[in-house]
Amino acid sequence: MKALVYHGAGQTSLDERPMPQLASPTDAIVKVTRTTICGTDLHILKGDVPTCEPGRILGHEGVGIVYQVGAAVSTLKAGDPVLISCISSCGKCDYCRRGMYSHCATGGWILGNRVDGTQAEYVRIPHAETSLYRIPPGADKDALVMLSDILPTGFECGVLNGKVEPGSTVAIVGAGPIGLASLLTAQFYSPAQIVMIDRDPYRLEVASRFGATACVDSGVDDPVAKLMKLTAGTGADCVIEAVGVPETFELCQALVAPGGVIANVGVHGVKADLHLESLWDRNISITTRLVDTVSTPMLLKTVHAGRLSAASLITHRFKLDDVLKAYETFGDAARSHALKVIIEVA
Repeated sequence: MKALVYHGAGQTSLDERPMPQLASPTDAIVKVTRTTICGTDLHILKGDVPTCEPGRILGHEGVGIVYQVGAAVSTLKAGDPVLISCISSCGKCDYCRRGMYSHCATGGWILGNRVDGTQAEYVRIPHAETSLYRIPPGADKDALVMLSDILPTGFECGVLNGKVEPGSTVAIVGAGPIGLASLLTAQFYSPAQIVMIDRDPYRLEVASRFGATACVDSGVDDPVAKLMKLTAGTGADCVIEAVGVPETFELCQALVAPGGVIANVGVHGVKADLHLESLWDRNISITTRLVDTVSTPMLLKTVHAGRLSAASLITHRFKLDDVLKAYETFGDAARSHALKVIIEVA
């Protein structure tokens, strides 16, 4: 089969690889029909994720059709259309019983990281019954690719951890796919203001269309001064960090209101400073999280019902044969205006 293989920092190629085989009775083999690229894949290419070793097939998002199931899999069968979760969960270990699927003792974020992933024609899914979701008839499969990772990530790590509530002020730093996913799902809770901060005018224009009440171009204006003007000098009740670099994490600390929450979503590859000298008396909370995908069933129903416009995040489409061009386009979003790309596999 064809697969996008990681060969070390900055090196990938579309290779011929053997078909995956069942390794456990709880596994399933899925024929991938659509996949996508995540910002985390770009972090892997930068060398920020040492657990992903050369030779690994990348990708942890997608939809497909069950091709084969292990002997212990009773709720899925060959031919079932399924959503592939970015998180694999056994459903039985202590972490899974606490809803922390991302820390599953034998799963977590392993696809495209510790085991071969979804940017291929076929993928082996460990713990298939608790890591795959059957797709309802008539569902928009392109839109559902957004449910593998970015929508539950933005919702759980940003909105839920940030304690967004009616009447609150939310500031989102970073108008990329995760920031926009946080923007879309924050509106479930009717905050009074959602302020999007970025230095890309195109992404800010998209954020405005998606429901941001104000957009701040941090390449032109002082985002702290702008937010303080919008909030009568108090700051934001919830600040969502959706970039993953030291500068944006420090900016979040300047934006948060007393009693507020900084919800970190970004993947940080280097250290970022925490300014306790100015925060020690502010009653703030800082949260970190890897998506657990506990919200996926709810989001699946919401998207299928047309209450959440997941497909609006898709800007480009490619075939698997053009996956390297897809990476080039996604990695140069400032020029290409890429948000999420769909890679059609079959």
